[in-house]
Amino acid sequence: MQEIKQLRNRIDEVDEQILESLSERIRICTSIGLVKEKHGIPIQDYPRENDVYAHIREKAAELGLDPSPIEAIYRQIVSICSAVQDSKKKSEK
Repeated sequence: MQEIKQLRNRIDEVDEQILESLSERIRICTSIGLVKEKHGIPIQDYPRENDVYAHIREKAAELGLDPSPIEAIYRQIVSICSAVQDSKKKSEK
């Protein structure tokens, strides 16, 4: 069915946008990691992470999404970004 194919093509486009945004987020987090290292600041920033999760839960609810699975996705994203920051820090030593 042509309609399904068109909708799936749109999903593919959205998936690419999501990946591009994730890539940009990781690049920004890498830069933050370098600044943290320069100033002797720990990679992990739990208050900031909690702020991110609260904001994401609120935004998800505004968009009519269930906040819990969206927060779970963001916990994975934050974990990936922290791991990237940590690996950059270790590779420069």
